[in-house]
Parts: sequence; C-alpha cells; structure tokens
Amino acid sequence: MLIDAKDRRYLVTLKEGSAFHTHAGIVQHDNVIGIPEGSMVKSSTERSFLVLRPTLSDVVLKMPRGAQVIYPKDLGAILMQADVGPGMRVLEAGVGSGALSMTLLRAGAKITAYEIREDFAQHAIKNVHDMLGDEVDYDVKIRDVTEGIDEVDLDRVILDMPEPWDVVKHAESALRPGGIFLTYLPTITQVQLVREALHQHSFGLAETVEILRRTWHVDGRSVRPDHRMVAHTGFLTSARRLVGPVESG
Repeated sequence: MLIDAKDRRYLVTLKEGSAFHTHAGIVQHDNVIGIPEGSMVKSSTERSFLVLRPTLSDVVLKMPRGAQVIYPKDLGAILMQADVGPGMRVLEAGVGSGALSMTLLRAGAKITAYEIREDFAQHAIKNVHDMLGDEVDYDVKIRDVTEGIDEVDLDRVILDMPEPWDVVKHAESALRPGGIFLTYLPTITQVQLVREALHQHSFGLAETVEILRRTWHVDGRSVRPDHRMVAHTGFLTSARRLVGPVESG
C-alpha cells in the first residue's frame, strides 16, 4: 500500500518491471520490492510515498467489489458475536466481494459458502485468494441457501442476504446444539422478521446490536471528535441453537 502526503491510500499489487502511475508521478515497482515496511519511496516527480503492507481492513475497503462489502467495524464485531475460532465449520451465505470470507478464514475457520450469483462468487474467490493465498479452506457453491443446507453439525451459520428468515428452519437442522446463527441486515424491519423466525424455532439468547465508529482529531491541544463518523451500516442479530422447542414465559 502506498500512502501519499495527504493520506490518500493506493492498493498496489507489485510486479517486477511494472510501474504505478499517479497524479503525483510514477512509482517503479522495482523501487518498492524488497524494501522494509515503513520506508519512503519517491515518484518520478520526487513526491514521497509511505510503503506498508495493507491490513485486512485496508484490503476490504480498497479491493475490487462485485457487491457492497461489510465494513471493518462490523467484521470485527461479527467475529466476537459469532465467537468464530480456529477449525470451526462455518456456513456463509451471500459472499458478496469476499470481505466476510477473508475475515472468517483469517480467524482460522473452515468456510463453505453459498452464493446465487456466479459473478459475485468469482469476485469473492479472486479477492480471497489474492489476500490469503490458494491454500485456505474455502469452498464456494453456486446455490440458493433458502432452498436448504446440505452440511450438518455446523458450528456457525453466518448470513449477509436480504431474507435470512427463510434460512432459519434450515439452519436449525444444520447447526450443532449450541451453534450460533448470525445475520447482517441493513433495516430494523428485516431484523424484526428474522427475530420472529428465530423465536418460532429452536433458538434462544437472541441479540441484536449495531456498531458505531467515531474517530477523533488529536493535534496538540486541538482535541475533538472528527466531524464525520461511520454510523449505521447494519444490524447484527445472533442466536444460539438449542435442543428442542424454546418455552416462552
């Protein structure tokens, strides 16, 4: 990742003999390859760029998109709310551009992903492999998760799709007892529908949250919240798979 004096960030895939062209001049890839992270490199116009390996957050925000990505502030919360860890078997549906897939795989999970759109699936596969390599445990299937889930004894079911309430009954059969169901939704009316579906099946401990992220301006004695913040992006709703019907009261 190249960062200019105005904190503009450019994601670059380095290749010997190639060059990165920008309004501030040309940066030769050969001048970047092999130098330590945190170094400065100059363009053909003597402009300086800071050189760093991108974080996962940087990649998520800058990578090619086939669909809208889940923001990093929500991705971190998903890992905690769904309690995703190494070796867990996770069913993901609605892979989009692969941001959630990358996050789950980096946490050590084994991912089976359902996606109804071939173009989104190919975008996600390329982005995941570009970031994490080809050896990750990532199996993408072109199919509609609302028609059923083949996998059983799953640890987690994580959905980024418009109508997850149609999946609740399938998740009930696919998840192991104690497994976690989690969905990411933009509107509270969608949340209401999925909460009703969870209540009608063997799920309990349902919870819905949203994450707001506000950065601060800190420059000497000038300390204040930044004028802009990443506020509402989506709601995270999770529940645990229980054994037998859930009694109310």
